[in-house]
Amino acid sequence: MGRVTVRRPVVTYASGTSRKRVDALAAEEPLELRVGGKALTVTMRTPGQDVELAHGFLLGEGVIGGLADIAVARFCEGTGPDGMNTYNVLDLTLADGVAPPEVGVERNFYTTSSCGVCGKAALDAVKLKTRFSPAADTSKVDVGVLSALPDALRERQKVFASTGGLHAAGLFTTSGEALVVREDVGRHNAVDKVLGWAVLQDRVPLGGTVLVVSGRASFELVQKATMAGVPVLAAVSAPSSLAAELAEEQGVTLIGFLRGDSMNVYTGAERVVA
Repeated sequence: MGRVTVRRPVVTYASGTSRKRVDALAAEEPLELRVGGKALTVTMRTPGQDVELAHGFLLGEGVIGGLADIAVARFCEGTGPDGMNTYNVLDLTLADGVAPPEVGVERNFYTTSSCGVCGKAALDAVKLKTRFSPAADTSKVDVGVLSALPDALRERQKVFASTGGLHAAGLFTTSGEALVVREDVGRHNAVDKVLGWAVLQDRVPLGGTVLVVSGRASFELVQKATMAGVPVLAAVSAPSSLAAELAEEQGVTLIGFLRGDSMNVYTGAERVVA
């Protein structure tokens, strides 16, 4: 399962000279998620923590609410050219009494790792109702704690350090303690892995936490945070307009441009203590 990086020969040109060397690339492979043997979606991801990814995805889609809602997660048989199992098909069995995904959740095309789930026809279709509304969460977080989080995230990006090609998501307490950090070629996958970790640790809802992402904050990332009960989402880059609208609607504190000692608080400023 250690297919996180792939080494390839390259020719490097710099300062008028060239040399041959071996470069490490972030691995990207398809993962097909099935529920009860039925294909649900295919996402392009960095292999590793696939069970977390699946749990986080189903949490974000409102299919499950916690660890007890999944009975079994197992990889299906499938071999590559070398005859080894590719571990690229994961089938999850829901617990008794848990409703299967609705037809609108099914994806008959792949989920791109860069932009998340594509093809949802209308905005209302993706405004899923959370079981764990963060609106009532009274947590506070100091600006000094927030300022330190991007560096804390970067320090734990082990694969990024060798490839420069991965997004990261990290879950922290409001006092700045790192709970989990995950990397992936897709920012949405990285968040799903973090939230899936929380599901497997039976820690959902995630009250009193800060979700930090290495890129921008999109509508879907705010939705995923909302579905897990995360009260604060912080991004080192910009949020989208729909992300800010959804955060305000759902009671999420949304922070963007978190760099050094500066940041923009777009919604939920009452949780941020100067």
